[in-house]
Amino acid sequence: MLRALRSLLLLLLLQAPPLAQAAEPVDLLLVLASDVSRSVDHAKFKLQREGYAAAISDQRVLEAITAGRNRRIAVAFVEWSGVSSQKLVIDWTVIDGADAARKFGDQLVELPRSFAERTSISGGIDFSMSLLARAPYQSARRTIDVSGDGTHNSGRDVTLARDEAVAAGVTINGLVILSERPMAWNPEHTNPPGGLANYYRTNVIGGPGAFVVVAENFDSFGQAIVKKLIAEIADAGPHTGIRPGG
Repeated sequence: MLRALRSLLLLLLLQAPPLAQAAEPVDLLLVLASDVSRSVDHAKFKLQREGYAAAISDQRVLEAITAGRNRRIAVAFVEWSGVSSQKLVIDWTVIDGADAARKFGDQLVELPRSFAERTSISGGIDFSMSLLARAPYQSARRTIDVSGDGTHNSGRDVTLARDEAVAAGVTINGLVILSERPMAWNPEHTNPPGGLANYYRTNVIGGPGAFVVVAENFDSFGQAIVKKLIAEIADAGPHTGIRPGG
């Protein structure tokens, strides 16, 4: 009888589903959501990609990453355009040092462009939220980093997408790329009344400590990303020099 019970117990253990393992902890889940709408020409697109690739490997960014409790963050890279045009360019990747950062950057500059359509910031936010929901890593801090050079003009109200994300505990920060000259066929898209930075502060960013960083033009984009990443990784504390909302 004892032998039969042991055999039955062994059989049950073999047939039982494996216990779920706890998700690996990281200090930040960060979605980099990059605008590739029609106002972003090929030269600007290339500068964006190369700017992100260089920034993630910047020594100051790596120092901020390794100063955290877990000494690593998880990053996903998304490109978005029109209401139905969002693409996961690089899936969740742990950045824990120079090697991982360099591989992430090399992959980023080699992959082709995803879209060139209208500008649905809400679509980009909603898609980023779906990625955060299925992230294989765990963090109390979840951030969507939206970069763009124009106002929302496609899909549902951007403030609704923003408010839903914030209600779910996600912070949305903005990286605004200013245009030296307004678009000829739609000048208020890239140069809205009050400025694009103010538009992002009012309509796009949200959550505790949310902020906007401004790149004066696409050529200064790389340094703006470095500044922004350091602030996000360090939770935009007073020591970063970046004022929430500013």
